[in-house]
Amino acid sequence: MTAPRFTLLDVERREWPFRLRLPFRFGVITVTHGRQAVLRARIRAEDGREAWGIAAETLAAKWFDKSPALSDDQNMDQLRRSLEIAGEASLAAGANTAFGHFADAWGPQEAACGAEGLNPLVAAYGRALLDRAMLDALLKLHGLSFFAGMRANIGGMAPHAVAADLGGFDFAGMLAATRPAATIQARHTVGLVDPITAADQAERVADGLPETLEEVAETYGHRFWKLKVGGNIAEDVDRLCRIAAVLDRGPGYRASLDGNEQYEDAEGAAALWRAMEAEPRLDALRAAILFVEQPVKRAKALSVPMTALAASRPVIVDESDGPMDAFVTARGQGYAGVSSKACKGVWRSLVNAARCRAWNAEAGEERFFMSAEDLTTLAGTCVQQDLALVALLGIGHVERNGHHFVAGFARRPAAEAARFAAAHPDLYETAPFPRLRIRDGAISIRSLDVPGLGCGVEPDLGTMEAMPQAEWPPA
Repeated sequence: MTAPRFTLLDVERREWPFRLRLPFRFGVITVTHGRQAVLRARIRAEDGREAWGIAAETLAAKWFDKSPALSDDQNMDQLRRSLEIAGEASLAAGANTAFGHFADAWGPQEAACGAEGLNPLVAAYGRALLDRAMLDALLKLHGLSFFAGMRANIGGMAPHAVAADLGGFDFAGMLAATRPAATIQARHTVGLVDPITAADQAERVADGLPETLEEVAETYGHRFWKLKVGGNIAEDVDRLCRIAAVLDRGPGYRASLDGNEQYEDAEGAAALWRAMEAEPRLDALRAAILFVEQPVKRAKALSVPMTALAASRPVIVDESDGPMDAFVTARGQGYAGVSSKACKGVWRSLVNAARCRAWNAEAGEERFFMSAEDLTTLAGTCVQQDLALVALLGIGHVERNGHHFVAGFARRPAAEAARFAAAHPDLYETAPFPRLRIRDGAISIRSLDVPGLGCGVEPDLGTMEAMPQAEWPPA
């Protein structure tokens, strides 16, 4: 189809608070509560028709910018400011295709955010939500699901200076060939303070959901796992041994190892792997590791070779995937993969998927790949849009942790939860309350094939707070 052009007319930003049922530690922070941003965008097509679209994502502290000098509130204001900058620019941009809105705006977005001390990963957040909401509106306007619309290249994805290395790439052909699966395996995250056995837990939540790693394995039947490490080799090896003692009891499994930028340099990350090789209790777990996720701090990650660790397992770039050419730089340092996260942008993920396709064709083998990672995607719009993106990319398993650390639609109206569960009965359980359904480690996503970006209904916006203006830069 000829990609339709449209103008952005209006943007609404809202947010609401949530609390975790269990504390979750990743990197430098232990999370107990948070806020989710919800963004609506109204577009007008060239024929005069209008539609609203929606997107949602956690306002995550200490991931987009891990500076200890900033408070969690300041981290959230960084993301709010990125949303403001993106919205202001697109409201003034005039008509464009969905991909054109993103591609033409990315350079100015990165520059405007940079001028206010916001890094490229923060800049990506604002564009990611706005682009998703506009794409959702466009799909609804044409009565197309995300999968059907993208196969037809409704967004007008084409070579552009935003990804200059892909000047001759056939984006339309790549999209036309997508065949999303009906199910995706959930790769469960084991955080740094997660209880492994009952002996690790002094006090239970007792809300009917699994709490320890043992209980998670028994309840959900996961075949894929994501294991966090903390940067201290002795402590990491000890904890991995205790995790392996549980996982090794079950059927065959696969896992990823997430360094979360906790190692100072590439040698430290390689030393962890050597320590794992020296520990017999980790033989099965080590053999199950598919890849290692960015172990080195982002200040150094793309400036030092990862060849020593990459010789043992593929390494992916995650937190350093800020500039649009980050994966290109990472490839030169020995990284083989890059993460897809809806909070970094649908179009960014598709650009990186094109890179994998092009580089693998050059190499004559499937050497480069994308992983699918989570940023506490909560039940409803957020998790559904991310799952739809993962399915489109053809990735067979995705890190999922939002359903474990937040109890379903907790703190959302019961009627809203019921609407989502009724519209997506394969995706959600209804007892003891609406929550993500996982059977034999898999998530069914058939019901995401509805007009729009993976959502048959919308949340109750009237119960949310208007997003406050960002207090950024700090006084």
